Amino acid sequence: MGLKVNFTRIENVLLVRLDGELDHHEANHLRSEWQQILQQQPIEHVILNLEKLYFMDSSGLGVILGRYKEMQKSSGEMVICSISPEVKRLFDLSGMFKIMKLVDNESFALKMLGVAS
Repeated sequence: MGLKVNFTRIENVLLVRLDGELDHHEANHLRSEWQQILQQQPIEHVILNLEKLYFMDSSGLGVILGRYKEMQKSSGEMVICSISPEVKRLFDLSGMFKIMKLVDNESFALKMLGVAS
């Protein structure tokens, strides 16, 4: 199936919605597209919606961790929301939720970051 990616900017927040499979074939494309958007637009925070992502491997975790570190360097936040059970298990096993916040949905994440939806 591959990966469908939707980037939406809401004020100073980049909303990233992933749909499908994030594996090593898709990771490089996602990484370059995401970095390009972060460099071109004034983005302070990222919300990553994983509701429709049903498969991810370690290369996908690497892409997400890299963008998380970019946000940290600029004193921004990355918030994960609406995660599927399959992908949540990978995040749990990797320890990613020790550093990243997980919330129920986009609306809550936007409110948490001070952006009205």
